[in-house]
Amino acid sequence: MKILVLWPPQVPSYFNAGHHLTVFNVASHLRTVFPSASVRAVDAAALNVTWKALGDLLTEQHDVVALANDFDSIDSLHRTVRYTRELAPKANIVTFGRLSSQLPEFFQRFDLDAVVGAGDPETGVEDFVRAVADETHVSTSVWSRVAGRWRAPVAPPRLLSADELPLPDVTEIPYGAYEQMYADDTARFCGIPQRRELVVPVARGCPVGCDFCDIPGREGRTERRLSIDRLIEFIESATRKLDFEYVSMYAPTFTLRRAWSFDFCDAYERSAIGLPWKCTTTLHHLSDELVRRMGETGCVRISVGLETLESSGHAALPRAKHIEQERFRTTAEACGKAGIELNCFVILGLPGTSAEGVENTIRAVREVNGRVRPTIYTDFGRMSADMDEASIASFNRQLFQPDQCPPDAEHYYRVLFDPLAPITLVSEKIPRRTPE
Repeated sequence: MKILVLWPPQVPSYFNAGHHLTVFNVASHLRTVFPSASVRAVDAAALNVTWKALGDLLTEQHDVVALANDFDSIDSLHRTVRYTRELAPKANIVTFGRLSSQLPEFFQRFDLDAVVGAGDPETGVEDFVRAVADETHVSTSVWSRVAGRWRAPVAPPRLLSADELPLPDVTEIPYGAYEQMYADDTARFCGIPQRRELVVPVARGCPVGCDFCDIPGREGRTERRLSIDRLIEFIESATRKLDFEYVSMYAPTFTLRRAWSFDFCDAYERSAIGLPWKCTTTLHHLSDELVRRMGETGCVRISVGLETLESSGHAALPRAKHIEQERFRTTAEACGKAGIELNCFVILGLPGTSAEGVENTIRAVREVNGRVRPTIYTDFGRMSADMDEASIASFNRQLFQPDQCPPDAEHYYRVLFDPLAPITLVSEKIPRRTPE
């Protein structure tokens, strides 16, 4: 059996290599459960693949084509499916991803054979592939199209245990293309300019419970985290295969488990890795002691969901994100002493906040030499399956919904699309190891 796991061509509005790991994680899982299958993973979005090149790929006649979906990639999904049907007519097509995990019914308008909803995409795609390989197997965890009609799943795809979480094959990830995405820091993407990033999938699931986040609904509110030994082993193995200059720990809340975080720092320091690293967490799950220890072991950036320092906006946030000015300054000072850049996610248009409050929050971050990464407030609960594709695509955290556009929308857009916003200087702390 030949399987193609594909992120369709697209023009990204935001780029995070961690999000794109889903293509390579699904491929890695399929290779484990179907050892005799030929599985190929292609990130056509980051590679800027032309439609001619995609056609060349599809003429290899795969039995299954698994298409990743996201809010941005929806713009090209019809065309990708059309190319697949025309050039690989025997292929069975399934889609999985961040958007279908929230709104699987929306995808019934496309010429697909199956849709993976909430849950781990690896087991959803696995269930579909088993049905393709064995006519006696009936997919029960995905939306399936049978005789022209859609059949709902009996249960969501099985969540993998922490020990089962797949790790990607780094030799098939297009790091050069990712570096081009990160080259201009005014885009305020998640990577560090001019440095090669190894993204490590550390954990899934988050109990914090932000209403504007899709992770709990997709991955669950109970965290599943790699063991420290497996994590260190993967990083050491990856750095033996390719040259990397820093490591990105991909987890919704990296320091969620305080004891684990200290143990990780000890293990990372004892290892021979020696690369700077960064992570994402919340201010609530940081302490001065932990920040100091992270800095000692090479952490150069901590990204946090600050959202707002305006107290009137805290009602729209979980308790863990009710951050006061003094607490923010204390943590920022600890990061400064540890040599760590504090990268703050700030929400524009969050209910209860104002344009003045946004400016005050951004000013507070810049006063402590922090980096600001703004996004537009997005209420995923407002999505519905009967929306058109343009409306769904606008839930990409860069646009307001027409009926939710605040009076200060123009101001917020100027903040979000400000080409003169300060850029990161953290690259200077990361020695070059790869040829220029």
